[in-house]
Amino acid sequence: MPPVATANAASDAVNIETPTPYLNTMPSSNFSWQITLAEKVVAITGANRGIGLGIAEVCLANSAKVVYSLDMMEPAEDFEGLQKRYPNFRYIQTDVTSEESVQKAIDQVVQETGRIDGLVANAGMTKHQPALNFDRPELEKLFNLNVFGAYFCAQIVARKFIELGIKGSIVMTSSMTSYRPNRAAPSAPYGATKAAVRNMCHTLAMEWSKHGIRVNSISPGFVRTAMTYYVEKSPDWDLKMQYYGGMPRLADPRELGGAYVYLLSDGSSYTTGIDIPIAGIVGAW
Repeated sequence: MPPVATANAASDAVNIETPTPYLNTMPSSNFSWQITLAEKVVAITGANRGIGLGIAEVCLANSAKVVYSLDMMEPAEDFEGLQKRYPNFRYIQTDVTSEESVQKAIDQVVQETGRIDGLVANAGMTKHQPALNFDRPELEKLFNLNVFGAYFCAQIVARKFIELGIKGSIVMTSSMTSYRPNRAAPSAPYGATKAAVRNMCHTLAMEWSKHGIRVNSISPGFVRTAMTYYVEKSPDWDLKMQYYGGMPRLADPRELGGAYVYLLSDGSSYTTGIDIPIAGIVGAW
């Protein structure tokens, strides 16, 4: 080999980046195998009502040290009722479509508690109408909140985990519409946003595992919230349930909570990059 080629090869060898060592995620010898959120600080976007509020209640019932709702809306009666039972349920007004607002909220969480252990990227919106009727501003609004909001919340919290040396957990709320059409209330753009959320979790889980960060998603079916109240009032609801099979009802938001608690807990230390569908009427999809 000519001398110049040899020198170049040596230079390239020197410039090869040393791989970042992976954080050890193996449970310790004295690990408690109880599924619990004891001593955990969890932030949930959009937890002032609906699915987020249900997740918050189950997290608090499973011994979370502090649960924060990061939400644009002012707390209402349901939030205040849960806060009376659990004074460690707190609220920070946050616009999840603004990275600056999210960063400020996460910094406040850490300032008040000294840490953050889990994030549930749950805030979202939907709009049900025929695909031929959607215009660009409506799509941009859905994607800005459901996709970009979830992404930047996860990114900001992941950076905070790394800064603090915390092996944290991120759980995103996807939807069964990320798998297949919702014939009862179709929305092609909404399904697309939730498919994006579910898909991004796989790659984020792969990239961030070396930091001890786990990323998963949950895909609820029909859940009884302010956004879905009308579904059961459809004149053909009973008939649909007769032929679709599955559980002929909408879920209480708290019925989703156990899966979130598992994914946020140390008991799921080897669980990352997955989606958990929770849809008792899955036959309807």
